[in-house]
Amino acid sequence: MTTTDVTLSPAAAKRLQAISAAEGRPLMLRVAVEGGGCSGFQYRFDLVETAEEDDLKVERDGAAALVDVVSMALLKGSEIDFADELAAAEFRVRNPNAKSSCGCGVSFSI
Repeated sequence: MTTTDVTLSPAAAKRLQAISAAEGRPLMLRVAVEGGGCSGFQYRFDLVETAEEDDLKVERDGAAALVDVVSMALLKGSEIDFADELAAAEFRVRNPNAKSSCGCGVSFSI
């Protein structure tokens, strides 16, 4: 099922397309929220070939990310982005529901 509750930025879509091209197979980014991290919740990112039955699909420009229904409640209104900066190149979540986050940006609280 496709969702509009979470969006994929142009930079994230471009990076997913580049990864898929380099691997020679279509890959999707699975984004999940787990308990843990220094702020209470943390994001988990995985590259996968297939969706699970309960995944919601976020699409842009031929690229896709997957979010499970449990994580969607904590990600509603978020944008999945990709940043390529001097210190790191990484996928990130811009989450309007997060009240605070740690310095690395992977852990957050609601």
